[in-house]
Amino acid sequence: MSIGAAGGTFDPQQALSQHVLKNFYIGGDWVTPESNRELELISPVTEECFLKLPEASEKDVDRAVRAARQAFDHGPWPRMTPQQRAKYVLAIGEEMKKRVPLLADVWTAQIGAPKGFAGYIINYAPQLFDYYGKIGARGDFVETRDMLNGGKALVIREPVGVVAIITPWNAPMVLTSYGVAAALTAGCTIVSKPAPETPIEGQLLAECAEAVGLPPGVLNVVPAGREVGDYLINRPEIDKVSFTGSVAGGKRIAEVCAKRLARYTLELGGKSPAVIMDDADLNTAIGTIVPFGMPMTGQICFSLTRVLVSKKRHDEVVDAYSKAVKQIAVGDPWKAETQMGPLSMKRQLDRVMGYLEKGRQDGAKLVTGGGRPKDMNLGYYVEPTIFANVDSNMTIAKEEIFGPVVSVMPYEDEEDAIRIANNSTYGLSGAVFTKDPEKGIALARRIRTGNLTVNGLKLDNAVPFGGFKESGIGRVGGPEGLDAYQEIKSVYLPG
Repeated sequence: MSIGAAGGTFDPQQALSQHVLKNFYIGGDWVTPESNRELELISPVTEECFLKLPEASEKDVDRAVRAARQAFDHGPWPRMTPQQRAKYVLAIGEEMKKRVPLLADVWTAQIGAPKGFAGYIINYAPQLFDYYGKIGARGDFVETRDMLNGGKALVIREPVGVVAIITPWNAPMVLTSYGVAAALTAGCTIVSKPAPETPIEGQLLAECAEAVGLPPGVLNVVPAGREVGDYLINRPEIDKVSFTGSVAGGKRIAEVCAKRLARYTLELGGKSPAVIMDDADLNTAIGTIVPFGMPMTGQICFSLTRVLVSKKRHDEVVDAYSKAVKQIAVGDPWKAETQMGPLSMKRQLDRVMGYLEKGRQDGAKLVTGGGRPKDMNLGYYVEPTIFANVDSNMTIAKEEIFGPVVSVMPYEDEEDAIRIANNSTYGLSGAVFTKDPEKGIALARRIRTGNLTVNGLKLDNAVPFGGFKESGIGRVGGPEGLDAYQEIKSVYLPG
């Protein structure tokens, strides 16, 4: 069947006919699943199942873990030079580039990411393999260091071991690439568990690994749900867990890993502030906040979902923001003109609708949106929504909604703005808008969050990304993202 509300522009059966989807990539081979479990992929546009794929069982995970352990303990991969590994990592990136149009299409098909958005952002994935492959090609994982009392020592960066990489459904290929590209460069072997809602990307990544001749067992892919994921992280053969997802999931992983002191990195949620100072150019601020307050229907962790503005500019900002939001083209994600598609799944729609009602009950002023579009009864659509005069103690100001819902929050003065910005259990991203760059940097330094932009919102694969507080532990991207997959060994030299 073709999918897409306007007659369909993507036929999954035809587009994926030449790709292996019914088997799992384990130990360098495409193996038959151990059970008859199936994942049903539901189109968020039509609300119908458009594809069924196998779901990994505990036995499939056992095979994958054994293959990864064998490849790390006895295979060539960890013992290759960084330059040798880099050739594979760079080659995977080139293979991925060949599949970029398909990767964008399956992203739209599975969760409704607008075609234009998906086609642009998907390029971050192969770029990560290029970035880390070039770091590996430099081969500077061994440093000779002068000792204080004379003599020399080697400081060596070695792979941490077998890594479980667990990724969510909202941006599956990019988020998987953050971990896989860095882990491969470091010399780790991998068991990748894609989310059950978005299993296709993992299979396509495995194809890329097979195409470049990655040694058997270095990358293994087992798409499955939460229970199988919990089984995976409890395996004693896993040396490290890399997780992107909910705070609850992150805390569970931290608890499990702590029992055996396994390493872990967590990239979790956000409730990111956009602080508009009184001297800020409103057009610049609104031009950034609108696309980054509700990107991919608000289902991105770094969304600017709290807009902080002084009381004297509150109404002015709300008016300008609401006018801009009303211009957002909501509709079929396959159409080029669509800026915001549906939510990814029924449970997301129910979750967001619950928060909309909670915002009303708590006394926030609904400015625009607040429900389903009147002409869209089919598909998991919700209107872009703005609440004004939101207090920092309201539920919609505290909890990550993961939908197109933004709270405008008034502050008294600069100190109050900093207080409100920091009055959150999260600390992932944010922005400060002011005509004075030095003032903007000074304010950014005082906000307890891992990523901030002055007069915009920027992300770059060469710069570390991650959060403070309940937004996570560790960083992805940049050289710091590679550090997460390495252990430090010191070897004192004779003499």
